[in-house]
Amino acid sequence: MATTIESSNAGAASKKKHLGIPEAIFVEDVDSFMKQPGNDTADAVLRKLDEQYQKYKYMELNLAQKKLRLKSQIPQIKQTLEILRHMQKKKDTTDPMETHFLLADNVYCKATVPPTDKVCLWLGANVMLEYDIDEAQSLLEKNLATASRNLESLEEDLDFLRDQFTTTEVNMARVYNWDVKRRSKDNLLKSAERS
Repeated sequence: MATTIESSNAGAASKKKHLGIPEAIFVEDVDSFMKQPGNDTADAVLRKLDEQYQKYKYMELNLAQKKLRLKSQIPQIKQTLEILRHMQKKKDTTDPMETHFLLADNVYCKATVPPTDKVCLWLGANVMLEYDIDEAQSLLEKNLATASRNLESLEEDLDFLRDQFTTTEVNMARVYNWDVKRRSKDNLLKSAERS
């Protein structure tokens, strides 16, 4: 009893690991697959498989967009961390720091920043909060670690999704070929009965 619970938990963890992406089951025996309830005709089965394939394509599009967003977010976080480290070094000096900041696309403004131990971070949704430099650095390091982990997870999910594409495409080809063979066999039988 314990082994079935453990194996079902492992199966659940595997499915949960891939963001709820359903696993495509490989059709080994097309004859027995076509005899299952709901698989009345090859056209109906091919429509179901094509629908499943389109769902996978939609999931891939969403995951690819998330991946692009994360790939642009990670360098921004790293750049902000570098700036914070530089500000941390300058915090104890009395010399002001000269910098350029972005006003608009390709428009920068020169600024002189006095030594400070406070910074403001954009959190998103038009929200900016003031932090101590140490707090901001720990927050950004945590965000960087989370973004990197999410990117790795997305890569694994995209690989899993590609496997599902392949399995679904192979299933479609096998069902189609089965239908072609069945039709040619039926045509041979009809022509044999006529002669």
